Amino acid sequence: MQTKRTVFPNRILPYLLIAPQLLITVVFFLWPAATAFWQSFLRQDAFGFKTNFVWFQNYRRLFADPLYMDAFGHTLVFAVLVTVLSTAIALILAAAAMRVLRTSRLYSTLLIWPYAVAPAIAGILWWFMFNPSIGIVAYMLRSLGVSWNHLVNPNDAMVLIVIAATWKQISYNFLFFLAALQSVPRSLQEAGAIDGAGPVKRFWTIVFPLISPTTFYLVVINIVYAMFDTFGIVHATTQGGPARATEILVYKVYFDGFIGLNLGSSAAQSVILMIIVIALTAIQFRFIERRVQY
Repeated sequence: MQTKRTVFPNRILPYLLIAPQLLITVVFFLWPAATAFWQSFLRQDAFGFKTNFVWFQNYRRLFADPLYMDAFGHTLVFAVLVTVLSTAIALILAAAAMRVLRTSRLYSTLLIWPYAVAPAIAGILWWFMFNPSIGIVAYMLRSLGVSWNHLVNPNDAMVLIVIAATWKQISYNFLFFLAALQSVPRSLQEAGAIDGAGPVKRFWTIVFPLISPTTFYLVVINIVYAMFDTFGIVHATTQGGPARATEILVYKVYFDGFIGLNLGSSAAQSVILMIIVIALTAIQFRFIERRVQY
């Protein structure tokens, strides 16, 4: 069997075709990452008049700082909750849409809309709804005897950013799960039904293993999302408060760098955050992917 190969008439043409993507990667990823890495070994005053090379002193100060270690814990709780909730809810909604095939396009369109909302706007929407003074959800909770105030209660604040971040990500997960479910052959499910398996058993023994590659991909993407892309949500809802109870790592990078003007420490935090995400992704591909059935 012969395979067709594309032959470029000029050796330079392939490099010209990928040059725009390479340029974007260098300018918006490699260059900022290298700059942050170099700056993490420096210490400079707030006005940038004096800069000293301090080696690993910024890193040592970070791991000796209890506030930074608290941010680690907040990030772990936040990332786990957002990943589990957004993935599970999206899977349930996708499975429900599959059962109403005639109107699945309508359901899909309505569920996709939140993904078009910017993170900061999503945070403001949920901030208004849970505002203890004017929020409709806070009013309903008070009528049920629940005292809600995310401005002073750390647990309420964490619940708020988890809800906002989860709601924002459900649409993305839903799209992939719906496509994966539609690719599962109905003959396999019908064979399971003939063998006497109920809907729940058919789903977990037949459907879920077949969509495990999609599930694995979404778990990785959701962890990266919770680590990096939720800054706008946190900034719009709690700004890391109360008492830094919702200050996750990506927000602490901003707070120390742009508010505290400690650029060396902020750069070191960004390098550590990047290493953590890369390590988590590598671990998932190394160990969890073994359970994925392609």
